[in-house]
Amino acid sequence: MTRKLLALCILLLASSFQPAGPSMKIALLKYSGGGDWYANLDTSLKNLVDFCNKNLGTSISPEQGIVEVGSPDLFNYPFVHMTGHGNVVFNSQEAQNLRNYLMGGGFLHISDNYGMDKFIRPQMKRVFPELDFVELPFNHPIYHQKYDFPGGLPKVHEHEGRAPEGYGLIYDGRLVCFYDFECDLGDGWEDPEVHKDSPEARQKALKMGANLIQYAFTH
Repeated sequence: MTRKLLALCILLLASSFQPAGPSMKIALLKYSGGGDWYANLDTSLKNLVDFCNKNLGTSISPEQGIVEVGSPDLFNYPFVHMTGHGNVVFNSQEAQNLRNYLMGGGFLHISDNYGMDKFIRPQMKRVFPELDFVELPFNHPIYHQKYDFPGGLPKVHEHEGRAPEGYGLIYDGRLVCFYDFECDLGDGWEDPEVHKDSPEARQKALKMGANLIQYAFTH
């Protein structure tokens, strides 16, 4: 899918918020550097898709994609999720490919699984040298889609005892990347037995994830 086709796809999704048939997929981003891009591979996105299809009326394919940063296949996915605990490295071609994807209408969600922050920030700076992550205010629309989060991101897991923080990269007036830090949002989407999270914590995580999907598909 070319950049123009991706942008057209996003516009079509926005017009009805009904992804065009069960072939529409979201994907997990595979990257180099030694970090565990596969940290939430088995159940995280699958559970989020199931939740969205049931509660938002979407028709996203239950089969998640896995796509490499530098692959032209990146443009087949309107929403891409990235996570891990460690090192992240984008080469020049990968950084340019990701930039083109985001400029063309794609959306990237980064979920720090704890330990990713010091690596992902300089790599996203390679993608958008002219942009900095900005903390989004609690009145930002991403927190007020179908589900209302007046206090911002829910806290899924404790690490440093800090409040969860939501950051964005805004290109040409559009939020192209959302980054959750000190939150572990992607962990909250996994099956209950994986992290033994409470039903309440999982519901909050899934609802916030649904907000991300809804926002990405309608903005």
